[in-house]
Amino acid sequence: MIRLPLLDTAKPEHFPDPRKALDEPNGLLAFGGDLTPRRLLAAYAQGIFPWFNEDEPLLWWSPDPRCVFHTAALKPNRSLRRRLAQVSWRMTVDHAFGEVVKACAAPRPGQSGTWIVPAMVDAYTRLHMLGHAHSVEVWEQDRLVGGIYGIAVGRLFCGESMFSRESGGSRVALTALAQLLRGWDFPWIDAQVTNAHLLQLGAVEYPRPQFLRTVSQLAHLPGQPGSWKEFTPLAQIAPSGSR
Repeated sequence: MIRLPLLDTAKPEHFPDPRKALDEPNGLLAFGGDLTPRRLLAAYAQGIFPWFNEDEPLLWWSPDPRCVFHTAALKPNRSLRRRLAQVSWRMTVDHAFGEVVKACAAPRPGQSGTWIVPAMVDAYTRLHMLGHAHSVEVWEQDRLVGGIYGIAVGRLFCGESMFSRESGGSRVALTALAQLLRGWDFPWIDAQVTNAHLLQLGAVEYPRPQFLRTVSQLAHLPGQPGSWKEFTPLAQIAPSGSR
């Protein structure tokens, strides 16, 4: 029988020590609480994130190992440059946060549901309005073909989800986000739970203790608060010879 700590609704910054999360299921730490901006920002600053289905209580996680992208390493490879040479895509930041979240929440092939439940959509929309949650959008004319969204805490970006409607759409969004963050000295994009696709894109794994030490440092550095709408990923991700 699993015994989990119940979060205190009166103490939104208080979480159990993530090093004490369960081994099975990997990283399950606590339940309950709420999805207020104050609690969510405190969770991410401690290496913790919510993840639950609509028919479950609110669950909090800190898995071991942790999946991370280095922003300095996420650069367009030959296949991505070749793909970009074949299309006329443009990128924006924070221009269509709600559309990106909705696209990420849509069931994927072979899936019957999604963990991005309405309560999560509402919570991250509030964070976006407060200048803490951000999206990168990839457009083909006026059609959204890819995107990614997540939360910035200090100088750490916590990636939540990405989607693609055209081949390469999510990878372009991820690469554009890394480029933007690299310019602000954000070294990491936390990708949370490891899977084969993330590793193929260039993610690496860190033991939880090492991840938590770095997070505690990055989360308390000055970040880039407010809307990112005025920023646009630069031409480095475009194919060679393009403007």
